[in-house]
Amino acid sequence: MSEELQQAAQARTASVVELAQELIRHPSRAGIDDYGPVLGMLEDWLAARSLPHRRLHDGAGGLVGLLVEIPGGRPGKWWALDACVDTAPYGDESAWSFPPASGDIVDGWLRGRGSADSKLAAATFCHIAADLAPRAEALHGGLAVLLDVDERTGNFGGARAYLTDPSEARPAGVMIGYPGMDEVVVGGRGLWRATITIHAPSGHSGSSKTIVGAISRAAHLVRLLDMAELPGIAGTSGFPLPPKLSVTAFHGGQGFSVTPDRVDVNVDIRTTPSFDRHDAETLVHKAVGELDAEMPAPKPTGVAPVAAWPPFRLAEDEQPAAALLHAAAGAGLAVRPKTAGPSSIGNLLAGESIPATAGFGVPYEGVASMSVPTSLPSPWCTRSTSAPCSTFSGTDVPGMSQVSSRSTPSNCPTRSLGKDLVSR
Repeated sequence: MSEELQQAAQARTASVVELAQELIRHPSRAGIDDYGPVLGMLEDWLAARSLPHRRLHDGAGGLVGLLVEIPGGRPGKWWALDACVDTAPYGDESAWSFPPASGDIVDGWLRGRGSADSKLAAATFCHIAADLAPRAEALHGGLAVLLDVDERTGNFGGARAYLTDPSEARPAGVMIGYPGMDEVVVGGRGLWRATITIHAPSGHSGSSKTIVGAISRAAHLVRLLDMAELPGIAGTSGFPLPPKLSVTAFHGGQGFSVTPDRVDVNVDIRTTPSFDRHDAETLVHKAVGELDAEMPAPKPTGVAPVAAWPPFRLAEDEQPAAALLHAAAGAGLAVRPKTAGPSSIGNLLAGESIPATAGFGVPYEGVASMSVPTSLPSPWCTRSTSAPCSTFSGTDVPGMSQVSSRSTPSNCPTRSLGKDLVSR
């Protein structure tokens, strides 16, 4: 790489990291009312570069995101880059060895909650938009950058507002800014969630009359669910993970002397193409039926579904997964496609028939903090008029990410998306 390109890559890396630091230092944790400062900071950054953007609101008028739009001058498909800018809770701050909103760089590591997931991805996506804007007239289709501030809740309010807006062009695919340098997420298990309400007569713990209370009935139901047989990996489906059932919450009773008449149990089932939401619901209702037959109560057990997302899996030659894998190969990186166990916004998009992929962003450390991307390889870069695509680097720990100026020239990843969003 020439000295000029090396300097350009270092300057770009520094600019991306600087914006990521500001995102870390503007945490939004307490609710929608706190999202204004971080979005205001981003709006100032975008406005200084004349990038068109607007706030997104949910049905109740709450602030849920920021949308940047770069329309091309020629007909074609729209593609979207998505990253969250809200911040997961810090937990016990006294257990941190540094302030979780520090945003400092120490020994090459960018430290701070959410630095890798997804502050650095959001910063990189904003820079991609800034690179494309000056040559938008030569582009086919368009680029949307979605910055969601309602992602950590699991509501994906920004994405929902974007997708339900009738004035918006529907994206042909979405790249999600998750961290990790070794894998491109091309699929994920779906989910089916429900709250089960178990009833029983109430009673007093000191009474001479013995009753089977709601807690005892709920405990039996949990045993039935734990013993339920789930299928393994179906060889014909090509989906590499089996379904999974977990009881994740158990609420009921208070004090010591009263036997409660109600217990609520949360059930989370991760689904696959061979064990879908219908199979999950059938399994739970079967267990509930056994409970009511074996341990009758005055009122039948209720099952209230809460959420259902389909599983998904893209073929390696399907966009936008192909763009990431192709760009990684062009940069000499060994990256493998992965089907994730946890569900994500990709499942929400799959339910909308929009293909999505996640990663790869940067190496990171720290399970709880998912802090900083140290390397954003070629898939996150775009060709500018002054230099070819370059690679940004960074890493992360429960508050830390390593940042380097390493840069690798490669073909612009947008070419992997075919004729759309490409300068002609």
